[in-house]
Amino acid sequence: MLVKTDQRHLYVQVIERLKEDIASGVFRENEKFPSEFELARNLGVSRATLREALRVLEEEKIIIRKHGVGTFVNPRPIFSSGIEQLSSISSMIRDAGMKPGTILLEVQESIPAEELIRKFDCEKEDKLVTIRRVRTADDDPVVYCVDHVLSKNLELGTEVLQNESIFDSIEKSGRIRIVQAIANIEPIGYDDEASNILRCGVDIPLLALIQYHYSEEGEMVLYSKNYFRADKFSFHVVRKRV
Repeated sequence: MLVKTDQRHLYVQVIERLKEDIASGVFRENEKFPSEFELARNLGVSRATLREALRVLEEEKIIIRKHGVGTFVNPRPIFSSGIEQLSSISSMIRDAGMKPGTILLEVQESIPAEELIRKFDCEKEDKLVTIRRVRTADDDPVVYCVDHVLSKNLELGTEVLQNESIFDSIEKSGRIRIVQAIANIEPIGYDDEASNILRCGVDIPLLALIQYHYSEEGEMVLYSKNYFRADKFSFHVVRKRV
């Protein structure tokens, strides 16, 4: 397991060696590394060199170091997607070779709070439908979804939400077509409701994807806050030079 001597900095060689060992299964996902003393001895490097390599690996999110517990291999996200296109959670799960599913927790109609009145630019008398769902991959909960839509934009009622997507329910009238969304991603360490529903402990962070969906006429018709397990999902953005 010794690191070979070459012209590169020694810590860079350690990084590459540990990446190779993780890729080949010497160290598995969620497995605890040996102690720094043992690992440095096995690699034939100083503990200072090893610590610099581990620091870089932690920044790259390949490992996670838990104070007082040890160093672990971070599980790689199963699902990865760009956020430039409005792709569904179901398609992301299917692309990973898994079966998507939905558990409908609650459909509630109410008078919108002031914050949502401002977001939707609606009247106080308008009714708002809130849908809470859990999205599953091979029956395991991976995303907790909280969606808000005005009742007037669900012309077929809320019953159809049992069997079809919110997008389809909104667009079935033929009056509205969702064409774009503004999305924000917020890292969340722990959320009482979402973490419990997704069976996450305090060690598994969440990614909150907050989206404002707009029609061709510029009307906001859907406001969503989706909580993704950060150990299962990753998102990326393709940037082009202009």
